[in-house]
Amino acid sequence: ICFFQVWLSLLSERRNVLFIMADDLRTSLGCYGDTVVKSPNIDQLASKSNVFLNAYAQQAVCAPSRISMLTSRRPDTTRLYDFNSYWRVHAGNYTTMPQYFKSKGYHTMSVGKVFHPGVASNHTDDFPYSWSIPAFHPPSFRYEKEKMCKGEDGELHTNLLCAVNVTEQPGGTLPDLESTEEAVRLLKSQANDGTPFFLAVGFHKPHIPFRIPQEFLSLYPIDQMTLAPDPMVPKLLPPVAYNPWLDVRKRDDVQRLNISFPYGPIPKDFQLRIRQHYYAAVSYMDAQVGRLLSTLDELRLAESTMVVFTSDHGWSLGEHGEWAKYSNFDVTTRVPLIFCVPGITTLRNSSFPFIDVFSQSKHIIRNMVELVDVFPTTSYLAGLRAPKPCPDVSFQEELCSEGDNLAYTFRHGERREHEEAISFSQYPRPADTPQVNSDLPDLKDIKIMGYSLRSWDYRYTLWLGFNPQTFQVNVSDVHAGELYMTADDPGQDENIYSDSDHSVLHRKMASLPHVSLNSF
Repeated sequence: ICFFQVWLSLLSERRNVLFIMADDLRTSLGCYGDTVVKSPNIDQLASKSNVFLNAYAQQAVCAPSRISMLTSRRPDTTRLYDFNSYWRVHAGNYTTMPQYFKSKGYHTMSVGKVFHPGVASNHTDDFPYSWSIPAFHPPSFRYEKEKMCKGEDGELHTNLLCAVNVTEQPGGTLPDLESTEEAVRLLKSQANDGTPFFLAVGFHKPHIPFRIPQEFLSLYPIDQMTLAPDPMVPKLLPPVAYNPWLDVRKRDDVQRLNISFPYGPIPKDFQLRIRQHYYAAVSYMDAQVGRLLSTLDELRLAESTMVVFTSDHGWSLGEHGEWAKYSNFDVTTRVPLIFCVPGITTLRNSSFPFIDVFSQSKHIIRNMVELVDVFPTTSYLAGLRAPKPCPDVSFQEELCSEGDNLAYTFRHGERREHEEAISFSQYPRPADTPQVNSDLPDLKDIKIMGYSLRSWDYRYTLWLGFNPQTFQVNVSDVHAGELYMTADDPGQDENIYSDSDHSVLHRKMASLPHVSLNSF
């Protein structure tokens, strides 16, 4: 009873929140078992945190995933599957996580890419609803899509691979360096303010192009890089499930490879260089996280600030013959999710010495969780009430959650495998076969929606007919299916859908928490 009372008192304390989000980061981190990557700062954070090993995004593309996470509503509730609508107008006036903190007296601040900029956040990053002050975007980001990459011909190009000498870049800087400087400045401004704060910092890397400081490539000698373990397109992969990675194909250096559409493989030597640059971009981003964590220590904020680290979705590095995001596979939907909560996952008066996360098994959660769980969990652990669960139809509900409050895992740890725990993801397609707009179809062009379940044992995906005018799915219009038994097929390469009895899985699919599937 005494422990329980102490635990409740710790939870009731108001905590500051440092919410860090990477862009296109899969679970390529040391604390997730990746033996190639060098991510010492995030690994250090993980050593003092609850680490969710199986966290999944609800849609593997930037704007829909970020809006879903920040509102704790699934894409079928935000009705955002592309970049072209603002949920408050298009779906419902849903309260966001920073907006909720702001309503409770927090000073809320946004640095870098938190909301997806543009139409999807009303060209304001949802200011003034979500933020106390206008969001900061690094000025040097304007050069990200321009010809900044020096090629072998000595000319500048819009390349995929773009390791640079930072001193030669405009302003002598890069976007994530600017975002870190601004975040440090804001932390210093809040150190003695007395008002609780919610600071969200969105790093742009490892999103393409890989315009990163060139010195990070030295961490990954090309002769030590390897190809994906399953670089070929699986024989039984339905064409509708394949993403043809158009954003990668459009880069100048990739175009010069003259790769056939849609399945033509990238030459192996170039694949190795992509993987090298991706890992280098992760290490570059990790260094920025380290600067934020050390600033918390220097300002003596670490004892009163919870740190949440995650990503909007993953990124294929040649698995299944695919690159980029835009699919339902684990490599694109699975993300890091790390909560460091002072007094609960860490001891008081402690800084950040390195501790091997795998020796701290009580802090590792293996059951399936989702990014829609982040809002209620963060709120509760910061000392606020978690939003109530949403009803089945919640378009008129401004504040509720379609995710779960994971705070119970911080008290009890994980006692057993939860066989019924399921994560849900989805991805839209314009046609049954790969098209030039398959990766990111506009709403009006969506004809098929792939709904996917991920459990301990399997990944099960049905590609169903979808009406973009009514947002309804036709559950009797099955275009294709995928079933991967993950114990024997962890890479999800052997589709056994046609050989299986689907009755049990169909019943599980009937429980999908999507508005458009209520009539299943």
